[in-house]
Amino acid sequence: MKRYKENEIDELAEILKKDGVISVPTDTVYGICARMNSIKAHNNLVNAKNRPPTKPFPVMCADIEQIKSIAVVDERTEKIICNFMPGPITLILKKKPEIPEYVTNGGSTIAVRMAPSKAVKELILKVGCPLFMSSANQSGEVTCISLDEIEKSCPTLDGMMEGNVRFGKGSTIVDCTADELKILRQGPISIEQINSFLALSLQ
Repeated sequence: MKRYKENEIDELAEILKKDGVISVPTDTVYGICARMNSIKAHNNLVNAKNRPPTKPFPVMCADIEQIKSIAVVDERTEKIICNFMPGPITLILKKKPEIPEYVTNGGSTIAVRMAPSKAVKELILKVGCPLFMSSANQSGEVTCISLDEIEKSCPTLDGMMEGNVRFGKGSTIVDCTADELKILRQGPISIEQINSFLALSLQ
């Protein structure tokens, strides 16, 4: 399986534009991704992970403008995005009505992250749409911690971006769709940090 340097963005973007699936380093764990605006790419990612097709993928965006193009961002959410992203946090937001059904498996919400590195941001911008992004492993198994492990676990990938991960654990997942924020998975950022920041921003 070919491994690409972080500066070989054009080659990796071409793979994704052709509905391929690749692995990339994120700030939390290694991820595998496919472009969001293709049902074929979505299905290829499902197959690469052996993941239940009814379980929607989180989506990684290049910047806040791209998040706003696919999800409803209110004032509170915008503050969280501007303060904690890019970073080890995933937000559950209401999706825009024009987003195709396969993206969320018919659900009304979408999980969004922001590109954690210059290389991944550039990759998303070159592809021209957000990327489905999931942890690099077979569904239900432990997340891979090296490119060698990814290659063994996900042998059908079309390429891999080299690079390092930092936290080594999944992002904090925050449901922002109700009046009260709710942590769905605890990661490096705590609900106390988020609430404390929001309280200060109101002063």
